[in-house]
Amino acid sequence: MASTILRKFYQQSIRCIQTVTSVPIKTVSSLYSTDVELKQNKLKSPVNSWNEWDPLEEIIVGTPEYATVPHLLPEVKTCAASAKHDFYIQNGGKYWADAIPKEHWQLLCKQVEDFVKILELEGIKVVRPDPVDHRKSYKLLDFETQGFYAAMPRDFLLIVGDEIIESTMTWRSRYFEYLAYRPLALNYWRQGAKWTIGPKPTNFSKLIRDEPINVGLSDEHNPDYGKVTTESEPCFDAADFMRAGRDIFAQRSQVTNLSGIEWVRRHLEPRGIKVHRLSFVDPRPMHIDATFTLVKPGIAIQNPDRPCHQVDFIRKAGWQVIDAPQPLMKKDHEMWLGSNWLSMNVLMLDQNRVIVESEETGIQEMYKSIGIKPINVKFKYANSIGGGFHCWTCDIRRQSKLESYFDWSKGEIPRI
Repeated sequence: MASTILRKFYQQSIRCIQTVTSVPIKTVSSLYSTDVELKQNKLKSPVNSWNEWDPLEEIIVGTPEYATVPHLLPEVKTCAASAKHDFYIQNGGKYWADAIPKEHWQLLCKQVEDFVKILELEGIKVVRPDPVDHRKSYKLLDFETQGFYAAMPRDFLLIVGDEIIESTMTWRSRYFEYLAYRPLALNYWRQGAKWTIGPKPTNFSKLIRDEPINVGLSDEHNPDYGKVTTESEPCFDAADFMRAGRDIFAQRSQVTNLSGIEWVRRHLEPRGIKVHRLSFVDPRPMHIDATFTLVKPGIAIQNPDRPCHQVDFIRKAGWQVIDAPQPLMKKDHEMWLGSNWLSMNVLMLDQNRVIVESEETGIQEMYKSIGIKPINVKFKYANSIGGGFHCWTCDIRRQSKLESYFDWSKGEIPRI
């Protein structure tokens, strides 16, 4: 029975890929076996990004087109603020453009396009995912739902050197989000990039609890505390990983479980890359990049409201960990997903320049104090559906090479 279900799932996935890419696909090996072709063609990968700060050359910026409000399933309920649950109940399945005020939506779209123009003026090549109608419903395995969006490529794509890793995606509404990015991934692969696809979840009734566990020890001692996901199979979002050459930092969150972190760890270990798990004082963690960020060699920024339990190890390894200033976003500004701490969600153009929200003068001054020039860009309306500059992008190519930036001679972060 299980093999029949998986065979049907595979056949359906292949049909979806063919629909979007118009590429005939006969077998799994014809799509994913890259080694032979790359050796024959001796291609140089167009993908090259080992960290968060080397000079940026090419980037994916997401699209708000056809973005759809997700239904209030358990995984959405536990990530969205409780004050917004009624919004999801009333608007789940509608286009965001129809669910929120028209002026807000228009400003959101304008800010994204203005951001693209600014990147291009800085000499950075910008590519965009294909528009996919996320309002269309689909039934697969043990669930039926509609899509979400292709606005946040950082959530889906983990770039490690010359390799594109597609994350599993944990929200049911994001299961087929890869369709928007598949033409890009295929194109990069044809040019010489490595391309790896994480294992898609197959049983959401086991993977996702109806309610998170809120009894027992805190997250520092019990990684399941407050989480809606189980360990039935690996799951991870790429935005729960922060890259620093031979060291990558990950968090157990509502969308990334320990098995997902272990999958990434084992996959990258043969390349000499270590994946360290960090934990934070955070009641509902979803993605690490508004909690803990690495902005240049030796400098990390942490959210003072969500301090890192392992911060002493990072400091002993030669890094300065700075508390981010409190965000300045006004309380009456609508945030349907995410929090005002998206002020931390910045994009490094290189070690000396950072793109920050134009009204967040506190964090602008912080960056100036550590020798980094802030480039101020209006983006608070784009923040409203769950992401800042880091979320809305995925750096594809930097002038980057694999290096070590941490001295662990005084003790590595324990596996937790």
